[in-house]
Amino acid sequence: MKSVFLILIFTVFSFGQNKSNFALVDAKMDKIPADLSSSTDGIAEFINANFKSENDKVRAVFYWTASNISYDIENIESIDYKEISQDKIKNAVLSKKGVCIHYAEVFNDIAKKVGVKSYLVFGYTKQNGKVDVLAHAWCAARIDNVWWLFDPTWGAGYVDKKKFFKRINNLNYKVDPSQFIASHMPFDYLWQFLNQPITNQEFIDGKIQLNKTKANFDFVTQIGEYENMSDLDKAKTTLSRMEKNGIKNKLIQENVLSKKNDVDALQNNQAMDRMQKISDDYNQAIAMFNDFIYYRNNRFKPVLPDEEIKAMIESPKQKIMDCQSRIYKIGAYNDSNTANVKSLKNSIIDVLRQIEVQEKFVNDYLSKSKSGRKSMFSTTTFFGIPVR
Repeated sequence: MKSVFLILIFTVFSFGQNKSNFALVDAKMDKIPADLSSSTDGIAEFINANFKSENDKVRAVFYWTASNISYDIENIESIDYKEISQDKIKNAVLSKKGVCIHYAEVFNDIAKKVGVKSYLVFGYTKQNGKVDVLAHAWCAARIDNVWWLFDPTWGAGYVDKKKFFKRINNLNYKVDPSQFIASHMPFDYLWQFLNQPITNQEFIDGKIQLNKTKANFDFVTQIGEYENMSDLDKAKTTLSRMEKNGIKNKLIQENVLSKKNDVDALQNNQAMDRMQKISDDYNQAIAMFNDFIYYRNNRFKPVLPDEEIKAMIESPKQKIMDCQSRIYKIGAYNDSNTANVKSLKNSIIDVLRQIEVQEKFVNDYLSKSKSGRKSMFSTTTFFGIPVR
């Protein structure tokens, strides 16, 4: 079951920024030319041309996103989960409509284009003491080496009786992580940006006070390591943290299952990439072996030095043996690929046997005198092996 991202009715919290701090930035963003406002590239260009500090740039990003995109209530049930990020961003900017994932994607994309490190964060929320059953998306951005949290969806206005009311809500702009956790719970506790992350059960129970007795979690170092990981390792470590933090409701369970599917898919893709490289090397070995077979069928003419003759059979053998070693280390793959992997394994075994037969012939040949070598050839023809 897919999770639905939905904006909720506006709730006042005791944190956020004072509007007077942003008046100049907001007023400037209200004057962005229409042609620049039709793409995140244009918006980023305008921001970079008018603002220098990361603080002002992030405010400009938040303000444009929250003030220009209206919540698309009518299409909440028809979200295309297969739509790629760039299409989400393009459609939201052009139509000026979207749901939380569109707000977050737009904010994240513009922030990166103005040189601010930003991440999408996925999780669930809580308002008026009640945990929502729907998923949500927001953003994190690092300003002057400090991480802050932003919810451009909740910052855009609120929904009441299935109608969206646009009203900039600065309480969801540049919020300290220790305060943001009161209402926003990431599925992966890495994105809480807290040294003592709270568990899902603690969030559900409203026990969000930082517990200094917990083991210290160095999220800064962990984020740095995460950024240097492969996509597969990112998915694996994310899944591990999600499971460790407790699967306490259906929404968390669905997202853990989704992440498991991501891990499986990435593992399969990695295994198939490795298998393709092995298959390529296998075919190279077959081509080399067929060259030897052609040379043998020609009764080893023209005459080559013994070392070259020996290399003609040893080279494909070494390559095939390398393929055989690697094929058993490709990693996990989907059941649909089992037959192909098995076929390649069997082909490698069959070819290796044929190579070893020819290797024995070469060793016998090289051990004999010239007259003995000549007598080894018969009228038998050795056909080559087709590549895969």
